[in-house]
Amino acid sequence: MRIDLHTHTRHSDGTDSPAELMANAAAAGLDAIGLTDHDTIAGWPEAAAHVATSGVALVPGAELSCTASGISVHLLSFLHDPEDPDLRRESARARESRDNRAREMVRRISADYSITWADVQAQAGPNATIGRPHIADALADKGYVPDRSAAFERILAAGGPYYVSYYAQDVIQAVRRVRAAGGVPILAHPRARARGRVISDDVIAAMTEAGLAGLEVDHRDHTDSDRAQLRALAHDLDLLITGASDYHGAGKVNELGENTTDPEVLEQIQAQGMGRIIWP
Repeated sequence: MRIDLHTHTRHSDGTDSPAELMANAAAAGLDAIGLTDHDTIAGWPEAAAHVATSGVALVPGAELSCTASGISVHLLSFLHDPEDPDLRRESARARESRDNRAREMVRRISADYSITWADVQAQAGPNATIGRPHIADALADKGYVPDRSAAFERILAAGGPYYVSYYAQDVIQAVRRVRAAGGVPILAHPRARARGRVISDDVIAAMTEAGLAGLEVDHRDHTDSDRAQLRALAHDLDLLITGASDYHGAGKVNELGENTTDPEVLEQIQAQGMGRIIWP
């Protein structure tokens, strides 16, 4: 059984619709997929409607924007109550902040590059939370960079002249909120240093005390030594180990199923979560 627990659609910064994601997951030979758009569950209904036709099980989730002492942290939440008021409030606040941040970044960039908010909107799907990836795609479409990755390296990098921060909830509180909502919290790509600073093992231990369930160990942004160290840490803290592609569609090179999660781990996630996996 092949399971990929970290993917995105047009409802955040991916390029596939939820229906396209399910079809592409089937074409990639996956048996189950986690839909984890940034701070939104808007893609759940459409993806669920295509479980039967695709033959791919859906693990409903989200990737929550968090922070720990100024360091950006991403927390995957699986099988939580979609109506939980605390998670809904925090997710809405993060989405609004992301939108305002994107507008300000476009304003700054437009002083040096001919790019408008309409150009960026054209790169996003309806109701998408517009973020840096959409700005990157607009820059690429204009010919200023060859692709999204180059835009992040040259123009959109954190700490650069165009960068703007956005609201993110405290990661310890986020772990507690996910658990209170009946969800299963997994720390996404904890050693992705290419994205910026990463949190210490002490912070991960504190997250575990708050209810963290696991670590996303097998991820393309982790070196072999990172994976070995994270496996040892997961063993010491009695945490689940997951693997995933962090697929975004055409916007990134990540391929569906390039890293996967053990079926026994998915069983444990199901046992801990209030929600249910939707099987074909």
